[in-house]
Parts: sequence; C-alpha cells; structure tokens
Amino acid sequence: MIYDCAIIGGGPAGLNAALVLGRARRTVALCDNNRPRNRVTHASHGFITQDGVTPSEFRRKAYADVLKYPSVQHYAVPVTEIIKEQGTFTVVVEGSEPIRARKVLLAVGLDETLPDLPGVGDVYGTSVFHCPYCDGWELRDQALIAIGDHPRIFHIAKLLFGWSRDVVICTNGTQVLDDEQKRQLSAKGIRVTEQRVAALHSEQGKLTEVEWTDGTRLARSGGFVMPQWTPHTVRFASLGFDTNEWGGIKTNELGESSVPGLFAAGEAATGMGAQLITAAASGSMAAMGVNTALMEEAFQE
Repeated sequence: MIYDCAIIGGGPAGLNAALVLGRARRTVALCDNNRPRNRVTHASHGFITQDGVTPSEFRRKAYADVLKYPSVQHYAVPVTEIIKEQGTFTVVVEGSEPIRARKVLLAVGLDETLPDLPGVGDVYGTSVFHCPYCDGWELRDQALIAIGDHPRIFHIAKLLFGWSRDVVICTNGTQVLDDEQKRQLSAKGIRVTEQRVAALHSEQGKLTEVEWTDGTRLARSGGFVMPQWTPHTVRFASLGFDTNEWGGIKTNELGESSVPGLFAAGEAATGMGAQLITAAASGSMAAMGVNTALMEEAFQE
C-alpha cells in the first residue's frame, strides 16, 4: 500500500494534520513514538477550550478525534530514516515493514536541553518554565527570576513585567545586556545581575532560593530559563531540505519544503518552541497544502 501522506510526529501539529487529512478522505500513516517535548509539563495553556489540559490528556483526546477516521493508521514506532525515490517516499521504522507514501509531513518537534544550572531539573515544569505566555499567569505577582545568557533575555524581562513587579534578571556570568537595556529595566524596577548561579534550591518542585557562586542567596518562588533546542529534523537532513536560522525547515505558505512532496509543520518548521495552538494551526495549514498537492496531481493524470 502507498499512503497519501506519512506524518512523522504525533504532537499538536502532526495530530491536527492527521485530523484534516482524515476528514479529506486521504490515507494517512501517523508515526509517533510518544516522546513529546512537553511531557514534563503539568498543564498546557493558551489553547481555547483546552486551557489547563495535561499533555497526556490532550494526546488522549486528540487521538480519539483522529483515529475515528478509518483512513488514518497509527504506527507507534520510531522512524529511523526517510528516503525519497521515484516520486514517492519510503519511511523506515523500527520493528515493522517500511511505509511508502506520496507525501511526507514532518512534525517531529525539538530536543530540549536545559541550561547547566544545578537543581534546575527539580523545578522545571513545576515552578520554573521557559515560556511566559504559557505559564506567566500561574506565577503572577510572585518573586520571579529569569536566567539566560542570550540577548533574548532582555525581551523576556520586559514580558515578565506584565505578570510581576518583583523580577530579577540573571545573565549567569555573561554580559549580554548593554547599558541602555540595563537602564530601561532598572527604570521599571527590574533588577539585573551578572553573577553566575551556583544552584537552584527547592522543596518538592517549588523553587525557594537562587544561590550565587559567592555564597549569597536570593529568595524566589518561580522563574524562567532558556533551554537549548535542537530540531529532530536533523535526523532527516539527508533529504536535502533548506533550513532557517533556527534549524527549522523552510516552507512556503502551504507548508511545503524545498524538497517537492516534503512538508513541515509546528516546531519542525520554525526550529523554536511553540504553543499548542500555534503548532496545531500550522499542522492544519500544512495538511491543506498536502491535500492541495495531491488534488492537483490527480487532475494532471
């Protein structure tokens, strides 16, 4: 059997794409090994009707929606290789026969590496997060800290001012903020320190203090860090697609890459972390692009 489309990745982008294609009566192979980036998150926010849903519950409900369409087949296996040959794709998976498809949609998300901060693993996803839009409301009016050695920490600092007036910015031993940026933050009461973090202290996942390398401590109850993200799409770089500055796959307005028949959606296309709602919307648009391409080919036969 040759599927109309093989979707690699079962996050919000891949699942929404499968839903759209299933409703378009396209045959779909949905490959997902159940390793979402947000699996440490207790609740997801910012998606209308789904605000506060746990990642596991979101996936359960999404799969119930998707798999009621008989043309969608779920393969709960890792994909090891994708080969394009003679106008179709061969998707090599572990423990099963290869899957053949006319189109491939990559929605594989990101690998997330936390910064080297002792104790960050104890608080990440409970009281320390990476996205103010996702979790700022839950930390509103608290004593917050944002830690990052990238210039984008200035943008995060300004964002956090909307949720709390007690914000400290730590550049962790680096000088990524210039004097004018420091002046702007100071004018709003946002403190900046360039000290290096020795440890994040916590109790049962709740951040309590930040310790600096000089031994001093600062009481904080929540915060934000800047993980490093590596797109899973690097595993399929042999396909030869173009990428953007973040490592995401460049696509046109319909989600198609520089490789004909290869589409991308969600974090696979941006190379950056995305909210559920934006990833799902991206998957929907890419699925329409896949369906449009298949339709045009059918009318040229």
